[in-house]
Amino acid sequence: MFKYETHLHTAEASACASAKGEEQARRYKELGYDGIIVTDHFFNGNTCVREYTGWDDRVTKFCAGYRNAKAEGDRIGLKVFLGWEYCYEGADLLTYGLDEQWLHDNPDVLELSVFDYCDRVHRDGGYIVHAHPFREAGYLREIRLIPMWIDAVEIHNCGNARQEMNDRAKWFAEQYDKPVTGGTDNHHLTAFPISGIASEEPFETIQELCRGIAERRVTPIIPQE
Repeated sequence: MFKYETHLHTAEASACASAKGEEQARRYKELGYDGIIVTDHFFNGNTCVREYTGWDDRVTKFCAGYRNAKAEGDRIGLKVFLGWEYCYEGADLLTYGLDEQWLHDNPDVLELSVFDYCDRVHRDGGYIVHAHPFREAGYLREIRLIPMWIDAVEIHNCGNARQEMNDRAKWFAEQYDKPVTGGTDNHHLTAFPISGIASEEPFETIQELCRGIAERRVTPIIPQE
């Protein structure tokens, strides 16, 4: 089986992370993973990109963790894909399938409603996974579900404090017949246990990985602590 991390943060762009992109890449290679998706908190979330000279500079700094992870991944033989975690008042949307140039080309993305954001992502070939939809935490005021604008549901997240949060996510996916994923929500090199998705075939591109999720050819990795 081929293993991929779908939910991972780096210290270069996420204010709550301590692990650098290249460190994350090395750890996952050591753990036997075949690839990772770097999903740093977007500008409407817990970003540490706070000083910039314009939109292009902001995007360039935001993608630093991904670029550092990819450079190391290319060196050691680990696939590294770009994503980000878009925040909508309690709903965190992992966005896959778009590249750094897409961010440069869409400087108005923060001005869009979440629904227009999802529509534009889909228009341009992106894919949206609702991360930890039933998480309860001090920084979250409410649970928001937008099933008609997402493509899949993260039904196992290692960052959830209680198992019932994952159980409810699985119920949500079943109710709306959505494909499912798992993710670690990794911010630190000490993160344990580790999740993600497993596939019987390798993915060379993020688009192939998204199709694998959409066609239900992947299985969430449910770690045994």
